[in-house]
Amino acid sequence: MSDRVNPFGDLNDFTPASPKGKQKSVKKEVIDQVATDNNFPSRQPLKIDPQPAPQSQRRHTTGRNQQINIKATSATIAKFYRIADEQGVPQGEILARALDALEKLDQ
Repeated sequence: MSDRVNPFGDLNDFTPASPKGKQKSVKKEVIDQVATDNNFPSRQPLKIDPQPAPQSQRRHTTGRNQQINIKATSATIAKFYRIADEQGVPQGEILARALDALEKLDQ
């Protein structure tokens, strides 16, 4: 047989700690006041409009399967999305058109 010790064999020397006294519960109003006084942010979910404004769907089946990740300013990104939404074409098409236009300028 094995000489291994059964880890659950003798747990008699382990006893649960006795409570040192019942802790007093703190009223919710006191907790809320302390949180407000110290500018603690709430973890409660924000209330949102049950019927948000419809957003344009940006999903297109195009056959494009490569991803590009670039950093840009928020104004540039907003402009990019706005142009794609106005023209109703995928973002990849906007990028392709922009690159084509840049190539034509260089010629």
